[in-house]
Amino acid sequence: MRDAVIVGAVRTPVGRRNGGLSGIHPVDLSAHVLRSLAERTGFDPALVGDVVWGCVSQVGEQSWNVARNAVLAAGWPESVPGTTLDRQCGSSQQAVHFAAAAVLSGQEDLVVAGGVESMSRVPMGSSAAGQDPWGDGIRRRYGAIEFSQGVGAEMMAERWDFSRSRLDEYSLASHVKAAAAQDAGEFDEEIAPIAGVTADEGIRRDTTPEKLGALKTPFKADGVVTAGSASQISDGAAALAVTSSRWAAAHGLRPLARVHTAVVAADDPVIMLTGPLPATAKALAKSGLKLDDIGVYEVNEAFAPVPLAWLAETGADPERLNPQGGAIALGHPLGGSGARLMTTMVHRMRRDGHRYGLQTMCEGGGMANATIVELL
Repeated sequence: MRDAVIVGAVRTPVGRRNGGLSGIHPVDLSAHVLRSLAERTGFDPALVGDVVWGCVSQVGEQSWNVARNAVLAAGWPESVPGTTLDRQCGSSQQAVHFAAAAVLSGQEDLVVAGGVESMSRVPMGSSAAGQDPWGDGIRRRYGAIEFSQGVGAEMMAERWDFSRSRLDEYSLASHVKAAAAQDAGEFDEEIAPIAGVTADEGIRRDTTPEKLGALKTPFKADGVVTAGSASQISDGAAALAVTSSRWAAAHGLRPLARVHTAVVAADDPVIMLTGPLPATAKALAKSGLKLDDIGVYEVNEAFAPVPLAWLAETGADPERLNPQGGAIALGHPLGGSGARLMTTMVHRMRRDGHRYGLQTMCEGGGMANATIVELL
């Protein structure tokens, strides 16, 4: 029986807005992780059947199929194809799902999955070019409603009764955990330094409850969500190599983890951020596993209410959630975040011996991917 295994996972450091990675074209950021992945994993790029790449703002420097352009920029053979997809924030997690499906079906033997976003160079929302991306049908269905993730975060906070202090407390903990992980060298193995940037730039070691408490609430005048309890605007890329155990053995590659279960789900597009709840339930049902079977959970910190609501609804162990911090501290380069989270999760699973890990992230339009990987 065929399987889909991850034999390599690497990422750039996550650069803060207008930081150390802002001078690098997103195609070159992508090419860097492709080259690093091949070098560290030991596969011949000529054997790659496809490169599936996530990118959200596919305009300007991120247009014209970033995946194919990255293959060429990386110096890989011209025979290697590539395609770019958009499932909003979950784009590169979906890329891993598509890669696993191609391997499981026998269509391909080796697929590279990942993604990129240079939010310094291609601002979030720029692909809409000032136009209405929804059309009359959606307007008739939902009325004069603003489809805004920030407003959705405020709606979540109200629904689950999260106070400003609770969100700030969670956000501060993300920075503290990320700083501790960085100091312990826990990210070093997964990062491919570039342009003199060797570590994630977004961690705020001087953050305090007082500083967080002084921030404005831009999405609602009397709200609770601030820039401090939201993911950071960032630059970065990440990539994973997916193949079968048989092909890996035949080519001298060592599997790190198996893609055990991969699902996608959708929920209310107005509140937008609740998709991880049905996605998690769907993944657990398909896998036959319980949350207690899983050693680490990566729930993307798009906004603090998202992982907090996930905890409240699932009853999961908070100690297993985002143990090295999340996007509030590390940043959220949209199209690259799914692969970044999975890269971090797989490396942690190997370091700590967790048999299973679960990753899920909210996505524009109310969607969410969920993936369970199994340590090998």
